[in-house]
Amino acid sequence: MTTTPDEVVSARSVASAEIDDVLAQFGTSRAGLTSQEAARRSALYGPNAVRSHRVSAWAVLGRQLRSAILVLLAVTAVISFFLGSSTDAVVIGVILTASIGLGFANEYRAERATAALHSNLRHHATVMRDNRPTEVDVAELVPGDLVDVVLGAVVPADVRLISATGLECDESVLTGESEAVEKHAAPGAATSPGATSAGATDSGLDTCVFMGTIVRAGTGTGVVFATGAKTAFGDIAAGLGERHPDTDFQRGLRKFSNLLLRVAIVLISMIVVINLLLDRPLLESLLFALAIAVGITPQLLPAVVSTSLASGSRQLAKRKVLVKRLVCIEDLGDLDILLTDKTGTLTEGRISFVDAVDPSGSTSRETFLYGLLATEYTGGTEQVVAANAMDSALWAAPGAAEAGAQRYERLASLPFDHTRCMTSVLVAGPNDEHLLIVKGAPEKVLARC
Repeated sequence: MTTTPDEVVSARSVASAEIDDVLAQFGTSRAGLTSQEAARRSALYGPNAVRSHRVSAWAVLGRQLRSAILVLLAVTAVISFFLGSSTDAVVIGVILTASIGLGFANEYRAERATAALHSNLRHHATVMRDNRPTEVDVAELVPGDLVDVVLGAVVPADVRLISATGLECDESVLTGESEAVEKHAAPGAATSPGATSAGATDSGLDTCVFMGTIVRAGTGTGVVFATGAKTAFGDIAAGLGERHPDTDFQRGLRKFSNLLLRVAIVLISMIVVINLLLDRPLLESLLFALAIAVGITPQLLPAVVSTSLASGSRQLAKRKVLVKRLVCIEDLGDLDILLTDKTGTLTEGRISFVDAVDPSGSTSRETFLYGLLATEYTGGTEQVVAANAMDSALWAAPGAAEAGAQRYERLASLPFDHTRCMTSVLVAGPNDEHLLIVKGAPEKVLARC
């Protein structure tokens, strides 16, 4: 294998190379990697993840301290203490501690819950290991793996295609273009917008599919050439994850705090200068100016804000809503319309098979057999790895192994796409019979009957 863990592979060079050269470059073949080699590369390259979800108590505490009004109150408390107003200093200190502690406790608990939730989420991909299709966690993918990409799936890594059938990908997450991009395995057949592994827009990358993009039509198989932070998506995500953007609520609170700070400085300066011009003692002038500054400073504001937001987070928690950052609650309350993709987010994202019925509504083993034959799958009698969730549900159903699908030979297939809304499979039966089986949206299928 010629690539190293620290090397960023150029998508353009991989896209323009011949398939055999790409396989040789990554030390793999059409039979895929062995389990031992995959384990060695996983230890060498690390997990196929953009970034780890570790919880840092110091980072959470640092976010609580980035507030102009807290700085103003802290300075006021320190000056009060050294000028003899220890009671004021203690009161302000208690308020600051309560405000910071309340915000820290809520956000740290939410961060830990988010990390635990993320660790429970698992996404899988079908790869060739030991010359047979195997379903693995996408975090276990390594450069050189041969991976399948199918309709509706999110591409798990940057992949150089070695075969493609009607493959189209939505690359808007990288390029902003809403139109799906046609993909193929032969270099130089066409050009279209894409993205390099360094995250920059490029062209002529129709032989590559990239992490985070979505398969809109067709199927394909390719070799992984970049994983984790070395992918185009990983490079973008790393830049966005360096610092969370401030919310409108934070910006408004900061402007108000800065205004108070400027007013306090102007008032203190004017009071001290006027008192000195009137020949008043300097210490008394400073104490009087400090009293004015403390009087115009809303000491309870941080505590009131933190308490209100914490109360909102508890109300949301009762409705099983996880609030990762308290300051986001105010922006959430300002929303008029919220659009979300519910599949796999508000639901489990799993499909289970219940029954196969004939036109009369009775259970039909023949219909079940035809359904199995019309799936997109790889593997033999020992292991069947389906291409999508619906096909997986069919093969996981009781009696799938005994239905007799292995007695049929697949001659040709046309994968599902959003235009036809159908899958077509041509098979040869045990009695030399040929069947064309069509599975798809009822209105599309019935229109052709």
